[in-house]
Amino acid sequence: MKLLAVFIGGGLGSICRFLLASLNDTTSTSIPYGTLLANFVSSFILGALVAWFSQKSDASPTAVLLLTTGFCGGFSTFSTFSLELFQLTKNGFPGLAFIYLIISIGVGILAIWLGFRFFA
Repeated sequence: MKLLAVFIGGGLGSICRFLLASLNDTTSTSIPYGTLLANFVSSFILGALVAWFSQKSDASPTAVLLLTTGFCGGFSTFSTFSLELFQLTKNGFPGLAFIYLIISIGVGILAIWLGFRFFA
């Protein structure tokens, strides 16, 4: 049952990521805003879920897996983020890649904090 929960949540998260990431062309020479947005939203949701589930002693372990490991894991885009950093650097934009790296990490940490703060 746990594997099924992660599978379903991951599929739903991946669909959401695909829809957000399709907002821009990842081969362009600009910051991939779709991936940045997907990572921000996923981090916010994960922070909120961790805060919410930490307050609910009766939370279903299956629901926790479906939403955190499954949905947020499928929604966040670390491998895509890494590929986009590589492509920006390879295409001669190492400065832009560094800015994207710093913004992404900062925004991710901020989103976790905001999600946790609003739902703790």
